[in-house]
Amino acid sequence: MTNEEQIKEMVKQQYSKIALQDKETASCSCSSGCCSSEPFSMMTEDYNQLNGYNADADLGLGCGLPTQFAKIKKGDTVIDLGSGAGNDCFVARAETGESGKVIGIDFTPAMIEKARNNAEKRGYNNVEFRQGDIDNMPVSANVADVIVSNCVLNLVPNKKAVFSEIYRVLKAGGHFSISDIVLTGELPEKLKSVAEMYAGCISGAVQKEEYLDYIKQAGFQNIIIQKENPIIVPDDILQNYLSKEEIAECRVNPPIVYSITVYAEKQGCCCSSNDCC
Repeated sequence: MTNEEQIKEMVKQQYSKIALQDKETASCSCSSGCCSSEPFSMMTEDYNQLNGYNADADLGLGCGLPTQFAKIKKGDTVIDLGSGAGNDCFVARAETGESGKVIGIDFTPAMIEKARNNAEKRGYNNVEFRQGDIDNMPVSANVADVIVSNCVLNLVPNKKAVFSEIYRVLKAGGHFSISDIVLTGELPEKLKSVAEMYAGCISGAVQKEEYLDYIKQAGFQNIIIQKENPIIVPDDILQNYLSKEEIAECRVNPPIVYSITVYAEKQGCCCSSNDCC
């Protein structure tokens, strides 16, 4: 098994456990691998004001509100990458309406089952969930008007492949809005290899400029950071991995972990024929 396969298997096992938990326990597991007595500012985005929000489908695993910024229109086909229990899919459905379609993709069978149950309970016939990797999507090319994702791409070892897949699946003129975790400095070595911190979206994060460069390399245009927040990991989480001296050194320097919501567009057709696209 390659290192990439090992990371995927580790994340799959962690999120299979999370799928069986309630929101309070699940968000704790994702954000730290253990519960903290201090607020963890990564998981504080409030969905309550968004149409289509269903608390049962919200496991508190996100780091932003990509659907709020995604410019979804009635009739759009929307794909959610790493759809979990279906939260962002159901918010997207409220925007795209009955005439649209929402596809959630997740590689954890337990999450797919949970999301399908949530959709069936609510009679959402235009929302479907497909099991698969987001770096090799079970979706044809040029089918999505909009792609969203919430705190998931950082978990995938081959981020360049994910953005190439996003470009392939989007229609010409389509766009994405993705919330994710990035770094603006070097993460302590002890944190890079810790499974809980990886499944909690931090150890798998890359440098912000590297992340944005992957988007450019895939061919996207009009790249905009729609929102950006620093993430402060509480001391009682860090003490599981770092010494007091190492924690103190982290606190002296500015935050290096950020949640960002980034938007980008796939170029539209340049003529009436699709041949030039």
